[in-house]
Amino acid sequence: MKMSTMQDTLKRKNSINSFLEEHTYSLFQNSAKDKKFSTLPLRNFKDIFYFGKISIGRPPQQFRVLLDTSFADLWVTSVYCHDPGCSKHKHFDPRESTTFEITDRHMNHLNKFGRIMGFFGRDIVRIGNVVVKNQTFALSQRQTSKILPCVPFEGILGLGYPALATVGITPFFDNLMQQGIISEPVFAFYLNTKKKKNGSVVMLGGVDHSYYKGKLNWIPVSESRYWQITMDRISMNGKLIGCSNRCQAILDTGNPSVCGPTRLITKIQRLIGARPSKGCRDLISRRVNTTIPPVVFTINGVDYPMRPENYMLRVRGQPWGPVLKSGTCRNPWAAAERTAPSAGPVAPLQMLLNPVVGPVPPAKPTT
Repeated sequence: MKMSTMQDTLKRKNSINSFLEEHTYSLFQNSAKDKKFSTLPLRNFKDIFYFGKISIGRPPQQFRVLLDTSFADLWVTSVYCHDPGCSKHKHFDPRESTTFEITDRHMNHLNKFGRIMGFFGRDIVRIGNVVVKNQTFALSQRQTSKILPCVPFEGILGLGYPALATVGITPFFDNLMQQGIISEPVFAFYLNTKKKKNGSVVMLGGVDHSYYKGKLNWIPVSESRYWQITMDRISMNGKLIGCSNRCQAILDTGNPSVCGPTRLITKIQRLIGARPSKGCRDLISRRVNTTIPPVVFTINGVDYPMRPENYMLRVRGQPWGPVLKSGTCRNPWAAAERTAPSAGPVAPLQMLLNPVVGPVPPAKPTT
């Protein structure tokens, strides 16, 4: 829930329960029946990225974008980009849109994908059945990245807080709220690793309760920049293995890994029986797989177990391990010392959690 005064409200009332009593609409109302509620299907790319389609301009030009909670701007590849990361994707052509307006603002982002450079413009942006007018977005001119040429999307739609956006740029979701396009200041994700009828979706303007069972667990945001929260501890078999005095973490829909300090990640690798292997950073044998206890993240008093089936995939002719792309393997537990997933000052984050990983079934949306 994006509420700029959430921290002040919690401090004043000293209880998240008081906050929820005041904002009960998302707990009991079926948002799916609201005309200002929109659901966008997401495609799953190898259990690594989840992306959806948007359109920009008039007549509309369609693009596939990554919905990323650790980013706040919107950018797409443009006709002015000739780097390898651009050549394989669709390009936005501002000359083909009758509603496009150029600005004097420039973009220079260094993030987890590489360096993205370009300029900002304004145009109509449609996602699902919601339309935002005069949305400022960036058109890339340079994309220095080893990842972007390999992914099936042309840009990123950021869902982070305004403090994470380029100065003076209003993020897409904040425009949805300011223009009264959605009735509730809420978005939610349902991320599914299996190909089912109810595939992965992002919900704008509320929560469709048909996508989960039981009740939603609400967690206060500790800093309104990333979706940053306070984590109580990390444990296995009831024994504390990390985050002993509570620690900060962020929920990132654009990152396939659980990142953390080198010492902690190395410890988890050892406890789950991962071993180095040629061509892959770490592999786990099938026999070990059956005896690995879950890694439990305790957040706001609630345990969220991460079981082996949540982070391992079969590698052909090899033991069990997580796959990045054909012929290579990827470690879902990544060591990172005080690094931020996008441009800006180094953030004092101790863990980076991907909300794709969670107790299944049932899967719950991240709000």
